[in-house]
Amino acid sequence: MSGRTGGHVYQVRSRQDRFTGAIFSVVTDEVTMPGGGVAARDFVRHVGAVAVVALDDQGRVVLIRQYRHPLGRVIWELPAGLIDVEAEALSAAALRELAEEVDLTAGRLDLLVDLHTSPGWSDEVVRVFLARDLAEVPSGQRHERRNEEADLELVRVDLDEAVSMAMAGEITNAACVAGVLAAARARETGFSSLRPADAPLTG
Repeated sequence: MSGRTGGHVYQVRSRQDRFTGAIFSVVTDEVTMPGGGVAARDFVRHVGAVAVVALDDQGRVVLIRQYRHPLGRVIWELPAGLIDVEAEALSAAALRELAEEVDLTAGRLDLLVDLHTSPGWSDEVVRVFLARDLAEVPSGQRHERRNEEADLELVRVDLDEAVSMAMAGEITNAACVAGVLAAARARETGFSSLRPADAPLTG
């Protein structure tokens, strides 16, 4: 593992595992620095995630309110989930999360943005999709939500209102903020600038 900026190659000289869990691990790398030094860098290795801006025919985005224990409170989010199914395409993961969390299918799926959520201390990448042509999952085929997801509150909010909520600090989840702003910008251009859902993940 190495990276380059300017004329310097940041080479990993060693790695020490500090913690390994189902979703993330914590490691310490010894990395070569400009000028010949070596510095220790602690960071979180994360499996990654997908999120979905589900936009209905009335211009409303489907938001959820979910309890997040690290914050100790409920916050506004998009339907989202981990990239934790082996060999599952990211677009398929997005459609799966859409069905599991908000009981919706999408006739059209496009790519909005890719995010490095906290590159100073984590390699987590979140890919945010735009889902349109929405339809309800039949009641008998719906996913049984458990734990925090069993308490989800689903709300459809006009996209312009969602943008205002983000700008006012009411929405703070990074993927949700980026998703609603990107969706609003994409709508301004007639959705002509969207990348295909299966575009390579380059970050």
